[in-house]
Amino acid sequence: MNGKITTEELTMIRDYVLLPHMEQMVERSLTDVEHSTNILKSLYTMAGRYVLNSITSDMRKLRAELRQRNIKISNEEHSDFIVYYRYYCRGYQDRFGMTRDVMRSEISTRLGAYVAAVGGAIKKP
Repeated sequence: MNGKITTEELTMIRDYVLLPHMEQMVERSLTDVEHSTNILKSLYTMAGRYVLNSITSDMRKLRAELRQRNIKISNEEHSDFIVYYRYYCRGYQDRFGMTRDVMRSEISTRLGAYVAAVGGAIKKP
């Protein structure tokens, strides 16, 4: 395989960028729920922890896969409304960028999938 990055690997980089943001959002939400007086507080906390554990597990697997493929990602750079991450892949280097709007949309979609997984776990007999 040459040094150029594949579409699958670009998707992995995107996930590497998004998952920490998602983790922070869920952690903040959990803190809010834990300090609330809502009568369903324990249910929301359990669901939030399930989502947080899933995100953490996915991040761990993703980091291992990136390491195995010899892909390194450096800190973010901001330019106008785009957030860039520099990546190094088998001797090749480039930048990966996403607008904040795309990040928000992707995070919303991904969090929806994690929440749906909680619903699936609850429905199991």
